[in-house]
Amino acid sequence: MTPELGHFALILALMAALLQGLLPLIGAQRISSYSAQWIALARPAAQTHFLLLVFAFACLAQSFLTNDFSVAYVAQNSNTKLPAMYQFAAVWGGHEGSLLLWVLMLSGWGAAVSLASRQLPEAMVARVLAVLGLVSIGMLAFILFTSNPFERLLPALAEGRDLNPLLQDPGLVFHPPMLYMGYVGFSVAFAFAIAALISGRLDAAWARWSRPWTTAAWVFLTIGIAMGSWWAYNELGWGGWWFWDPVENASFMPWLAGTALIHSLAITEKRGAFKNWTVLLAIAAFSLSLLGTFLVRSGVLTSVHAFASDPSRGVFILILLAVVIGSSLTLFAWRAPKVGVGGAFALVSRETMLLINNVLLVVAAGSVLLGTLYPLLIDALGLGKLSVGPPYFNTVFVPVMVPLLLLIAVGPLARWKHADLRDMARRLRVSFILALLAGAIFPHLMGIWTPMTALGSLLAVWIASSTVFQIAERLKIGGGNASASFWGMHLAHFGIAVFVIGVTLVGGYQEEKDVRMQTGATVSVGGYQLRLLDIGAAPGPNYHADVGTFELSRNGHVLKTLYPEKRHYFSSQMPMTEAAIDTGFTRDIYVSLGEPLDNQGAWSVRVYFKPFIDWIWGGCLLMAAGGFLALLDRRYRLRVKAAVTLPGSVSA
Repeated sequence: MTPELGHFALILALMAALLQGLLPLIGAQRISSYSAQWIALARPAAQTHFLLLVFAFACLAQSFLTNDFSVAYVAQNSNTKLPAMYQFAAVWGGHEGSLLLWVLMLSGWGAAVSLASRQLPEAMVARVLAVLGLVSIGMLAFILFTSNPFERLLPALAEGRDLNPLLQDPGLVFHPPMLYMGYVGFSVAFAFAIAALISGRLDAAWARWSRPWTTAAWVFLTIGIAMGSWWAYNELGWGGWWFWDPVENASFMPWLAGTALIHSLAITEKRGAFKNWTVLLAIAAFSLSLLGTFLVRSGVLTSVHAFASDPSRGVFILILLAVVIGSSLTLFAWRAPKVGVGGAFALVSRETMLLINNVLLVVAAGSVLLGTLYPLLIDALGLGKLSVGPPYFNTVFVPVMVPLLLLIAVGPLARWKHADLRDMARRLRVSFILALLAGAIFPHLMGIWTPMTALGSLLAVWIASSTVFQIAERLKIGGGNASASFWGMHLAHFGIAVFVIGVTLVGGYQEEKDVRMQTGATVSVGGYQLRLLDIGAAPGPNYHADVGTFELSRNGHVLKTLYPEKRHYFSSQMPMTEAAIDTGFTRDIYVSLGEPLDNQGAWSVRVYFKPFIDWIWGGCLLMAAGGFLALLDRRYRLRVKAAVTLPGSVSA
């Protein structure tokens, strides 16, 4: 009965979402004598909604862990030989379960808002939770009517088909939940924006309330994208960390919009400016998240990351996407003309710097969106097949990023309203000199000077040195008074510098060799030697593997033994590569087995030298840590009293 209980819980969750989405929203408009009671219903409805989905999710997990192959979804994505860790992770390893995880995360964010926003006006919280409930109605209807994970398979199979071998990696356990927490977390920023539009109170208060939730979602999405990159690097055997795959782009676009939103919220909160910008960015960030959901689950993409599913089911998400974007923009068009422009500011000011920052981030997101959707549009119109890959993105995206990276050092120095350009130049002169020296000298130290490595080194040192000098200046005048937001901002910016140097050096100085090797053969890469000692067989829980034994040495000193594998899963005809990686602070040595070449024991082997590649993910973690640190700012822990409407804001 466990699947039936889970299915029933989903139906009850839909009913709870209807209560959460409709009655509090009506009550907040004060058009009924029951308005107070309906507003008060928002919090318990959101919490009940969450608990029901937790129960449904637990029922599906139980079905996997007990190998209940009478459930079609379990039979398609698991079998008795699958390790328990992957049996649990298989809950979200396919289309239906990943949607259940999506809506579970959505309800979790709603429950968190209901519990952590006691200090906010009840009508505002009711509207926010109602918007989240309305989104959940659409997703739950999609699950129940087109993608039911509890659908029975009669007669039951004796054995399941197994989880996709690509997903049988520890990355599956952590990457999708983290990514979804960020994806879906932008729904809270969206809900606050829509609630502010409905109420007509586009002032500093709603930006202050929304900012920590937006930052939290951005932190999760940053970690999720970094984990996905690391997973692909380790699992696919190509040695790459980013492929501009459409599904990768689907998570990157909300991140770009969310980054712009965080900065725009800061302006709206502190200066009451850019209200329209902020609302549009909140709508865009969540709309791009929904677009990503559509791309992954519609069947329009062929990708190692996409879920193979019936394209007809994508129509449902496309309709939901149209409803969300259409209704949001219609509401915005109604309210926007009544919104004031906020405080005035000079051409040289922090407001201007942040405005340029937002424009560049939006242009970057637009360029990625164009490169992702254009081939789909061409195909849909019957004009042929078109592939848009790294050459397009590197040509279009990089020139947009260069001025943005230059601004990172300048923006925090600028004062609100009006900044002294000469004072800023004086404070940045040392960073400027260090950056020029880094661009001129550092590539020569690494081996070969090229324009791209020089540019990357210059930008990384420009950001890092200016960040260090700004922190030093603050410490001189009393760093103990600096807010958590100050430290979080600079830690995130320093993380960008680390990321940039990682991307620059791995792109400019990596080495790759595809070689034919037999036992006893040696290959050199990046100053290291790899000697093939043996290739033997090894059994696994649901596969058998050919395992290579490689001795890694340098200058005659043995450093480590590496064991790359070529796995053959019982349920799949496709062999899977498990790379072996020796990770160091300044480099990775990466080895993957290809295919046997003859009967004499020769194999194709791919070997990489990857300088500073781990700095890419280290930089991402520093960015996320900076966002987390900003969440600790005491402003977000203080009790918010009556909202003060700034001049120029609109009240209903």
